[in-house]
Amino acid sequence: MDKSYQVAVFHGDGIGPEIMVPALEILQLLSACNPDYDLAFTDAPAGASHYAATGEAFPAKSLETARDADAILLSAMGLPDVRYPDGTEISPQIDLRKKLGLFAGVRPVKVSSGQITPLALPEGKEIDFVLIRESTEGLFFTQGAGDVSEDEARETLLITRNVSEKLFRFAFQLAQTRKQSGRGQGRVTCVDKANVFRAFAFFRSIFDAEAARHPDLQADHAYVDATALWMVQKPWEFDVLVTENMFGDILSDLGAGLMGGLGLAPSADIGLDHAVFQPCHGSAPDIAGQGIANPFAMILSAAMMLEWLGLTHKNPALSQDGTRLRAAVEQVLADGTNLTRDLGGTAGTKDAASSVLELLKV
Repeated sequence: MDKSYQVAVFHGDGIGPEIMVPALEILQLLSACNPDYDLAFTDAPAGASHYAATGEAFPAKSLETARDADAILLSAMGLPDVRYPDGTEISPQIDLRKKLGLFAGVRPVKVSSGQITPLALPEGKEIDFVLIRESTEGLFFTQGAGDVSEDEARETLLITRNVSEKLFRFAFQLAQTRKQSGRGQGRVTCVDKANVFRAFAFFRSIFDAEAARHPDLQADHAYVDATALWMVQKPWEFDVLVTENMFGDILSDLGAGLMGGLGLAPSADIGLDHAVFQPCHGSAPDIAGQGIANPFAMILSAAMMLEWLGLTHKNPALSQDGTRLRAAVEQVLADGTNLTRDLGGTAGTKDAASSVLELLKV
């Protein structure tokens, strides 16, 4: 078994480089202390800052670096004041999803006992579910190419059997893995609007066909509006949710809100051969360079990367370190002494990240 893994690193824009530094420091420590794997990092320039400096948002060499890597670690990217001539923002992360076929956007939502949350959780209840957002089509299909005239505008929603089958297969496999590890009920919920749109009735029919192949798992449906309500009223009942691109975009921010904000929201975009790991939040140029950005979502995304690499390459050491890293962040959050300003604390980026690093040295 090859124990060396190549990671393509996109440092991002705004606060992106600031939160990537401690994430890489932590990954390097874990790699150096574990004889069962080695991580090597290669920078891949891209993004709004790179576009402003060079006129190129996503160099072909950077795409090649990403395509050749075992995993891709990407920080917050894009700047509101740097745009293409048509007014759209620079978003290489979306380009990566399309070019590498990263159809499954994975957004974990976890609130452990003792962790601060806007909700008043009933005693003994914790939140631990995963939202899977289809990431390549849906209502984002015509991004940048919609039809606009003086009197109307049209965008096209696309749902294909090919992508949906892969998406649902991934969702049920994840539910099975979570059930086996004791983290989930083995339940998959298809979130749609099948009562109104034929496209979503089609989406649901493909889900039902995949569900029939997994009689050992639970499968059910929920309309997206009801799901938004239940994510506030009873989020501890969910396990794996799977939905269309736009619905997933909206619900994933609601999930981040349950955890206390986007500063605690990691994500992954996963395909058959590649995966990108990045925080859900934006580049926050208004606080860039001040050393106060929250690094936890970036660090949790790095933990997801380790867990995925371990599962994909059948290397338990990677998965175990990913779990350790996630647990260390959760311990820091529960302790509450080194939280950044967005979480009600006063710690800077460096101190918040160092508190995680110190736990991993023990």
